[in-house]
Amino acid sequence: MIEPVLEAPPSAAWDRVRGVLSRWGLGRDRYTVKPGLYSLGSPGPDSPVLVTANYKLSFDTVRRAMSRPTWLVVLDTAGINVWCAAGKGAFGTDELVIRVRSVGLADKVRHRTLILPQLGAVGVSGFEVTKRTGFKVAYGPVRIEDLPAFLDSGMEATPEMRRVRFPLSERLMLAPLEFLQAMRFFAIILGVVAAWTLVRGGSALDILSAAWPLFGSVVVGTVVVPALLPWIPFRAFALKGWLAGLAWAALVCRLKSSVPLMSAAQLLLLPAVSAFLTLNFTGTTTFTSQNGVNKEIGLFARPMAISALAGLILIVVHGARG
Repeated sequence: MIEPVLEAPPSAAWDRVRGVLSRWGLGRDRYTVKPGLYSLGSPGPDSPVLVTANYKLSFDTVRRAMSRPTWLVVLDTAGINVWCAAGKGAFGTDELVIRVRSVGLADKVRHRTLILPQLGAVGVSGFEVTKRTGFKVAYGPVRIEDLPAFLDSGMEATPEMRRVRFPLSERLMLAPLEFLQAMRFFAIILGVVAAWTLVRGGSALDILSAAWPLFGSVVVGTVVVPALLPWIPFRAFALKGWLAGLAWAALVCRLKSSVPLMSAAQLLLLPAVSAFLTLNFTGTTTFTSQNGVNKEIGLFARPMAISALAGLILIVVHGARG
């Protein structure tokens, strides 16, 4: 089946609003475009062919950067961006081969070159794509704004075009989604804490006193550590989160003047929460690889779980005594 060639719609204010909402995790799963072949301008048989994901933010970023006639092959990545989809295999060799064949690309262009995002390279075997489609794979620059210059230079990338950067602004741009996802679980925990506190005859202030340390560890793991990522010691994300969480736990103990049992509970539980949330951030960063993520999970998942469980047990013991 040949997908229709669709004219990419112009940028609209509503697109930008939905883009902001998707960064907060609101309607993100539905913020997609249909996979297939799109025309930017009026491309001809010699126009370049770009490949991207069907996450609409990715799609919009590409079409806004291109002022020349261009073919755009959109892969079905289930609404996931290129970097994450490549790591998961959705932006991969098989999907690219299937899409190139299904849209009849060989009948629309004379050349045989597909330009893929550099951050999608981990998911695609260029040799296999060429073998199965006749199209060779070229990797464009890391940043989409460099794409016109890359094309003008005959697809020669400068060292700066190949450099992967992940500055503070981009790290903070990803923080809202991580924060809101964590808050869903925090809301459940807060409900349990509130019920337990009220059953024991506690007040709203008691609930707040029990909740704000955990809330702070969520903020540390999803906002503070990503913001300070390059400057926190250790290479492993879990250790970065644990160190920042430990500093937060020490501050909590000082502010609350807790009894030794509760101080020990805070020092065990809060760093584990921050470490887990920071480790989760590896899925949205170019600072590590899939192998690095798997290694960290293998090394730190069990210690984090044991530490958190021990902290919870101490809290229960303290409550039973109280």
